[in-house]
Amino acid sequence: MGAAESHPVYVSPATMGNLMIRNLSITPLELVEAERITHPAPPAAPQPFSNITARITGRQPGPPSPAPTEPPAQHDQPITNKEAIPITPIQPFSESAVPIDPPDTSASEQLRLTFSEPGTDRRYTLTFPGATPQSLVMTPSPPSGDGDDKEFTAIFLPRSCYLTLLSSAHLSTWMAALPSSLPLSSLSIPGTHNSPTYRVALPSVRCQAVSVPLQLAGGVRFLDVRVSCPGDSSSTDLALVHAAFPVALAGTKYLHDLLASVHAFLAANPSETVLLSLKREGIGKGTDQQLSQILARRYLTEPSPERWFAEPRIPTLGEARGKIVLVRRFLLDEGVAAERGGGLGIDGSVWPDNCEDGMCGGGLIRIQDYYDVAAPDHIDKKIGFARGQLERAAQRDAVPKGMPGAGGPESGPVPLFINFLSASSFFNAQCWPDRIAAKINPSIIEYLCTAHGPGQGPGEITVGDAGTGIVVMDWVGRDGDWDLCRCIVGWNARLQLQR
Repeated sequence: MGAAESHPVYVSPATMGNLMIRNLSITPLELVEAERITHPAPPAAPQPFSNITARITGRQPGPPSPAPTEPPAQHDQPITNKEAIPITPIQPFSESAVPIDPPDTSASEQLRLTFSEPGTDRRYTLTFPGATPQSLVMTPSPPSGDGDDKEFTAIFLPRSCYLTLLSSAHLSTWMAALPSSLPLSSLSIPGTHNSPTYRVALPSVRCQAVSVPLQLAGGVRFLDVRVSCPGDSSSTDLALVHAAFPVALAGTKYLHDLLASVHAFLAANPSETVLLSLKREGIGKGTDQQLSQILARRYLTEPSPERWFAEPRIPTLGEARGKIVLVRRFLLDEGVAAERGGGLGIDGSVWPDNCEDGMCGGGLIRIQDYYDVAAPDHIDKKIGFARGQLERAAQRDAVPKGMPGAGGPESGPVPLFINFLSASSFFNAQCWPDRIAAKINPSIIEYLCTAHGPGQGPGEITVGDAGTGIVVMDWVGRDGDWDLCRCIVGWNARLQLQR
């Protein structure tokens, strides 16, 4: 491959002396107070401040558990000084520059900001960066007592001098707040690449840090699954694989166990849906057509056909709640097609290979899946492609005509935008999945927090509803870090604002 192509890099307008606060929630806020906290001595083992997430919340969230709001006690008391700032209103989906220096993390500084919610007596206090890279829980003062307290996720990006606030959600049930009439293509959906590859495996095979149930609890709603199809027509067991390799060194793992865990999650959380992308790989001698027969005659009837959405179209959220939505990446047997009225699942059988921007399924899926990153200096090229796909997804107005918020420049049916952040090279250890994810995931967090939405991205395209589409990740949830999932889910707030 040739040298990596450069891509435009978003440069923050914030500078030293200005902290940019971006409100991506549906709630108007006002910054009313700022205090600078200086710790006389740094912690014995200081944590990196490259990507610290804080959470402002009005009630206890579910797993993963965030960290305490305050840093551990120091032997020397910190020094707190109030900063003179104007009261700064920050409207939904807008940003404001505040004339205050960001915290100097090299000097163990923190800022404590207090926000008010206009029209109420509630205040939300945020101290950042935190003592650990885990999320921080904040409660409004005073709490409302009616269970209707707002929830926010705050992400501080020192390099950009940005503090971004998003409408937060319980990641295990984030779809519950969205209207059932929305098509799935309008949603911002976290996904995982080679979702079952979380067990001990070859380094080039393993792509995930946590199990599928934990991925679902962390907000993931798109699973990428590869199976090996046996040539023996009497066998219907489908082994989970990544290319030619099994997903685990300790014995064969099977699709039916994975599906059982997904159905259990949906039974416990009926407001949710899970898109399942299924592809044939491995060394099995079965064909695509045999795979479609096995799937249709065994798996799509377990535990009952009502637990699947396998029509050849993109459903609404209401049609899909409590169900697995099949995305089919294999050719269909003619007999199965006839039994199913001409189709089975959302058609991704003709999938563009190694593409920056491709279409498949008669226009139902638009893909960025450039995966052949052979050297570390090619990672920037991959990041540029991923940002470009985010911007293309944001450009579209996916709210159907006739719904509140409709009428954008490209209203009407919208394909599923599927954006793979994954890439690897089997022959280069510096380009194995975990190494690439360690660079790509933080860069996409920064892009979503600072540049997604207002037309400032790589192509400066006009923005529609600013959805992200389906963002498919490697190594999400590693060390309890769900920031990227929170960023993706947070962009669904714009759909609520349109209504």
